[in-house]
Order: sequence, then C-alpha cells, then structure tokens
Amino acid sequence: MSEPEIDAVVFDVLGTLVDEPAGIRGGIRELAPALDDPGVEQLLSLWQQHIDREQRRVLDGARPYVTSHVLDLEAARLVAEAAGVEDPAAVAALALSGRRLPPWPDTVAGLARFAGRFPLIGLSNASRTALLGLNAHAGLRWHQALSAEDARTYKPDPAVYQLAVTVSGRPPERLLMVAAHAWDLRGAQALGLRTAYVARPVGDPPTSADTFDLHADDLAALADQLDPV
Repeated sequence: MSEPEIDAVVFDVLGTLVDEPAGIRGGIRELAPALDDPGVEQLLSLWQQHIDREQRRVLDGARPYVTSHVLDLEAARLVAEAAGVEDPAAVAALALSGRRLPPWPDTVAGLARFAGRFPLIGLSNASRTALLGLNAHAGLRWHQALSAEDARTYKPDPAVYQLAVTVSGRPPERLLMVAAHAWDLRGAQALGLRTAYVARPVGDPPTSADTFDLHADDLAALADQLDPV
C-alpha cells in the first residue's frame, strides 16, 4: 500500500490517541487518595464495565440514546458509592476525568505528520462537549472532529461511520479508519472503509479472522506505510 488510494484519514480517539484508563485512574486517585493500587484498578474496572454495558444496551435498543457524559456521570456515581464518597462535587469532578485523558507519546506528532498529507477526521463515541474537552486537554488537532452524538448511537453502529463518509464527501473506500480496537475497525469495514490497526496497550487486538488493510505498532510506523519516502 505504498500509494494508498485514500482521500482522508479517520481516527478513533478513545484508546487510540489518548490513554483513557490512565485518565480515569487519575480521577479515581483524586476521589479517594487512600486507595491502594488494587483498589484503584477495581474501581476502574467498575467504571469501564458500566460504560461498556450501557453503550451495548443503547446499541441493542434496550435503552434510549444518552450522551457519553451522562454515562460518565452514572459511572462516577457508582465508583464514588463503592469508594464510600458522598460529596456531589467530588462525583462531578470524577465524571469530568473522562475529558482529561493523556495522549500517547506519539499522538501529537503523528497527527501533525498525517495532517500534512490528508484531511483528518476524529470520530469518537464521546459526546460533542466531552470531545471538545478531551481534544483540548490532549492537544489533538483535527480538520474535523465528529461525535457519535450526531448519530444518536454508538460505534460500531454503521450510522456513526456514515458521519465521516458524509462529511468527507467521498466514497467509503476512499477513507482510512485508524483504531486500536478491532471491533471498531470491523464496524468501519462493514460500511466499506479501509482499515488500519494501531497497537496500543489498552486496545482490542485483531483475531486471526480479521483482514485489516494495515497493521502498525505506532502512528509513525503507520505513516511510514502510507508515505514511505
């Protein structure tokens, strides 16, 4: 794929460009400084399980759509209750930790390199408000940032990937979806987008049955494959 026939690159954000668990973990430590590491990890797991379960319920039609910051607040209340914290202000602060996510070391430079050649579209399950906050905190630079909120559902619903197709004005096969989650790439692939898996410690690795167009250990390696000069 030395001369890719693509017109724009679409990036997943949570997990692919920012370390989501690290940000939530930091929020939990601020909420309950006395917790030891296993205690923090247990509460992080509680948060993640709630988000995953409720997004799945929306996708399955078992729950009406709500934005990601509603789910974050629900998760924060569960975590605070488990930690024995009742202060509403502390709960609200924890809920906002989902917008204070650190970028991976290669993210900012990687986006800048891609932006020199392609229009860049961020495509996230985060709400519009949350996406604005996390983009600013992590220093992410886009030509367009799209939230699943505009489709009133969550990835991997095809309607979310269609947002990028519609905004780009190009056929799906002219877009490259970049993600650290195989489930995300499968969703994009089902709509006809080309796919690139980037390995991250918190990602969802491909299985032997997956046939993604590109695989890379980081954004620099992916950029090399797209522009091997």
